[in-house]
Amino acid sequence: MINLKLAWRNIRGAGIRAILNSLVLSLVIVIIIWMQGLYDGMSEQMSRAMIDMELGGGQLWHPAYDPYNPMELPDAHQPLSDKLKKYVAEGKITPILVVQGTMYPHGRMQAIFFRGIDPSQDIIQVPSRHLDNGDGYSIPVIIGKRMAENSNLKEGETFTIQWRNAEGVYDAADAKVIHIMDTPVSTVDIGQVWMPLNQLQSMMALPDAATLIISKADFEFSGEIIGWDFKPLSFLLKEVEALVKSKQGGGMLMSIVLLFLALIAIFDTQLLAVFRRKREIGMLIAMGMTPRQVGRLFTLEGSLYGIIAIAMSAIYGIPLMIWTQVNGLYFGDMMDDFGMALGNTLYPIYTVSKTLAIVITIFLIVLFVSYYPARKIAKMNPTDALRTST
Repeated sequence: MINLKLAWRNIRGAGIRAILNSLVLSLVIVIIIWMQGLYDGMSEQMSRAMIDMELGGGQLWHPAYDPYNPMELPDAHQPLSDKLKKYVAEGKITPILVVQGTMYPHGRMQAIFFRGIDPSQDIIQVPSRHLDNGDGYSIPVIIGKRMAENSNLKEGETFTIQWRNAEGVYDAADAKVIHIMDTPVSTVDIGQVWMPLNQLQSMMALPDAATLIISKADFEFSGEIIGWDFKPLSFLLKEVEALVKSKQGGGMLMSIVLLFLALIAIFDTQLLAVFRRKREIGMLIAMGMTPRQVGRLFTLEGSLYGIIAIAMSAIYGIPLMIWTQVNGLYFGDMMDDFGMALGNTLYPIYTVSKTLAIVITIFLIVLFVSYYPARKIAKMNPTDALRTST
């Protein structure tokens, strides 16, 4: 208790220096927690958007299908088995046929991918129900907002599409934009033209064929599905995890630099105090305190900087984090330029466990930084310390 009173008295005596040290450290604590929440929110938001719009509860891929190798796409399809057709009828899965093609919006040529989807499916949030609203003369299609902007197409416009079917025959037809969807997931938007599955199967002369199959979130395939490779969400979301980790690396480096600068201020303060307060140290030892006890006193003073900083960060940090978690951070179209499926607003996620882990870790580091200069006190000669002029 005496050590605590003495430490608190010395902190108060430091005046503006103590306030500045604690304020800088509190800012570092808030920034690190805020950045961690930002990355957690980024990971959760991107994963959720991709699951809702594209991944579902997992996918079955044709063995030849590789989303990054379009050269294999002409062979990446096969008819559905009776077992899979039964799952489709029960609404547990939905097949997708992916083929290459070309579109000619306003006389320009553009390579695209046709994606056939069942208009009545509700497994992913692609608004396929609009595909039932065709006029009977042109092929109804859905495109994304970015695709519409790049192609200068609007709802109701008609353009020409061209394809080569499974028999090697080229054909062309008119397609009409029935709906333009606004989605943050670029892989279902850029370069993608969605149309009714049966229409695309007929165009390609591939009855009942599919390239991949998307399952519902709560559906698990019973046994091995022959001829298909199952891809769980852990596999499908690897790119999201890798992207977030790469961003976290840069954020971690900045956090370390900020924490290092804050700790330097505390270290310098404690180191300077040991040399400037030699007479006080000598008097305390002469009054019966051991060098270890005096060292603990100085360590306690340094740790009080951490405690004050934690209290200060809670005062303004908690309201700030609650506000950002509720209202989000608006980035506009900036995230589209980085290829992130985040939309215009990012919502951070703050968890009690990670917040406490960050606070405790920083406090322990502050404790160590405070203890290191205090070790010199144990080597002091009390007589020499008392002779030192103030």
